[in-house]
Amino acid sequence: MHISPRWAMLGAALAALFSPLLVQPAQAAAPVYVALGDSYSSGTGTRSYIDDGTECMRSTQAYPSLIAAGRGYELNLRACSGATIPDVTGTQLSALSAATSYVTISVGGNDAGFADVLTECALPGWASDCDGAIDGAQAFVDGALPPQLASLYADIRGRAPSAQVTVVGYPRIFMGEDCNALTWFSPEEEARLNAMADLINTRTASAASAAGFQFANPTNAFIGHAVCDDPEWLNGLSNPISESYHPNALGHANGYTPVVSAVTGLALTVTRELEATSDATAADQAALQRQYAAADRTIEPDEFVAPDLTTPAIRKAARQAGVDLDRFIARSERAAR
Repeated sequence: MHISPRWAMLGAALAALFSPLLVQPAQAAAPVYVALGDSYSSGTGTRSYIDDGTECMRSTQAYPSLIAAGRGYELNLRACSGATIPDVTGTQLSALSAATSYVTISVGGNDAGFADVLTECALPGWASDCDGAIDGAQAFVDGALPPQLASLYADIRGRAPSAQVTVVGYPRIFMGEDCNALTWFSPEEEARLNAMADLINTRTASAASAAGFQFANPTNAFIGHAVCDDPEWLNGLSNPISESYHPNALGHANGYTPVVSAVTGLALTVTRELEATSDATAADQAALQRQYAAADRTIEPDEFVAPDLTTPAIRKAARQAGVDLDRFIARSERAAR
């Protein structure tokens, strides 16, 4: 069959036009990022939470959400308020797979009972055993915590063999003064509580290194922004009480996000546009998390409890210490106004 030069030229032109379209590869899928851990990763303290049918207090203003929005990652925000190491193992690790590219995790504070320690130390010195509470927590962190972390980290690596894993630490909460009415942290107690955060970070960083994981330490970023600093990146005594002693939206945007993102690349700067992009993921993230809701409801939040000076135990302690409790309460209420 004879093909005219004109038709041959047209066929060649069409082939040249469509061939690149036919051989172009499919668009690469976004890297999968799974955020594991406790309230410091879920976003408790930011006062803005997705409606996922749980008490996990997950936020689009938490650092995992901001990092995912800034980097274009596909996020699964499994971190949940109150989570301990057993909770992470039992309810969160199923989200990991060989396809997981990035993992972050903060855990250990609830295992050490840090909220209970804060609750004890917030009482007036004559009514509390703050030193005893801190001593007990330190013994746990020095003894039981490292092997538990080692087992957890090994499980993470086994489930996500190719993932870049970043273990995230805790900031120092206090700056040496207590400006909140109705709590009575002394400067000495605040120093010991800050040292407690440092100890958890030290033990956690060692376990992370032994597992071949990276460690993101937020300590320096939060200096000058603790409870009672100006501006605060950590909430003091708050209403609702569950917000207390957690990073607020500024803490996640200006503290955690640059620190954690810098471990895996260039530090992200959180802008209003980035926050808006993250907020726009709320409905999708809520839908994703609802599939885990039954498991998440088994996690019991370990929350700070505000001091109550009206209990029989406190009245007994006041009598033993020679404190006029009614006058003490009246003076405290005046200071709170």
